[in-house]
Amino acid sequence: MTFDFSPQRAALASLAFTLTMLACAVAQADDGAAAPRWTFGGYGTLGFVHSNDSQSDFTGNVLNPGNAGASHEWSATVDSRVGMQLGLNLDSHWSAVLQLVSERTLQSGYAPMVEWANVKYQATPDLSLRVGRIALPLFLAGDYRKAGYALPWVRPPVEVYGAIPISNSDGVDASYRWSAAGINNVTQFFFGHTDVTVTPQAHAEARAMTGLSNTTTSGALTVRASAMSTELTLKLARELFAGLNQFGPQGVALAARYDVDAKRADVVSLGASYDPGAWFLMGEVGRMNARSYLGDKTAAYVSGGYRYGDLTPYLSYAVSRANMPTRIAGLDLRGLPPQLAGAGAQLNAGLNQMLDTIPQQRSITAGIRWDLRANYAVKLQYDRLTPQQGSNGTFINVQPGFQSGHPISVMSASVDFVF
Repeated sequence: MTFDFSPQRAALASLAFTLTMLACAVAQADDGAAAPRWTFGGYGTLGFVHSNDSQSDFTGNVLNPGNAGASHEWSATVDSRVGMQLGLNLDSHWSAVLQLVSERTLQSGYAPMVEWANVKYQATPDLSLRVGRIALPLFLAGDYRKAGYALPWVRPPVEVYGAIPISNSDGVDASYRWSAAGINNVTQFFFGHTDVTVTPQAHAEARAMTGLSNTTTSGALTVRASAMSTELTLKLARELFAGLNQFGPQGVALAARYDVDAKRADVVSLGASYDPGAWFLMGEVGRMNARSYLGDKTAAYVSGGYRYGDLTPYLSYAVSRANMPTRIAGLDLRGLPPQLAGAGAQLNAGLNQMLDTIPQQRSITAGIRWDLRANYAVKLQYDRLTPQQGSNGTFINVQPGFQSGHPISVMSASVDFVF
């Protein structure tokens, strides 16, 4: 899958940057105004991954998949990426940012994609407004999930962060800073939409993405709570659902239950991190309910590490569970003619195959980070992931010989940097 910038989406990103350029020109034309201040920076990861399972591919994110496992014994496409960010501060009120990210996608290879492109207005010292392409404030690392240097691990836990692979939306947000009893808070409201192309024939759209996030900080403690609701449509497996609709009321009911057609999808998450400097402990839990074959699932992780000079060993445990049956009887084929019963059996098998993709999995992670020098970090990580209860877990490109319940070992090495 990859982000598909339709003319409207591309126009929105272009508009944000064009407004910045126009504002810059206005500021420079005003002899009495201070010159605008530009900033430029970036980040990147060079990573290599090995999976010992030859019947599937490991990926950290289905929108930016890797091919370690069935496709290749070693892969550099799971985590490798580079991002560049251009910022502009016009004055104490107006600013803008443009961020491009190049990473492996299903259709565009490593072609750069617009990750952020927005204009910000600082209405008061505590209230800010933005319009354009904005990072989704879901999960603790939602604002920097692709910047590996900012993470203690090679990648965020796939059970949690892979459940919501979309990292931005096109729309508006408002953030308000406030404090009470010495505790600082940032409350953020956002509204937007996004488009995703799964295959040339399959398209997904999340409309009216409406959410609220609050980040609380007190000393070494950070807590973020988020909630989002959207109307989701995914034009995938159209033949399967068209076939179900041909089987009368029972088929129509199954199609209405599991097809992703203007379905309300909800996400809630809660995460906390305590980092006094010498060590860290963090964890998150989230529930995602798409009211379709995409599933109703709960995912969580806990992770901790200790810093010995430039070395930080860490451990993590993560789990993903389905809150709905992932295998159903499907169409009742009793009494049907053999040809019709055979077609119905194929539809039932296809539907259950799709339900198998709802991740049910647990994993244990051990790794070490070495801060080699300023702005550079080397990481080695071992993951032992076990898909459960017939699920494919978070693995993709699953082959007929894939065994759910069988532990899979994944080795990762990466070099992260910022500039």
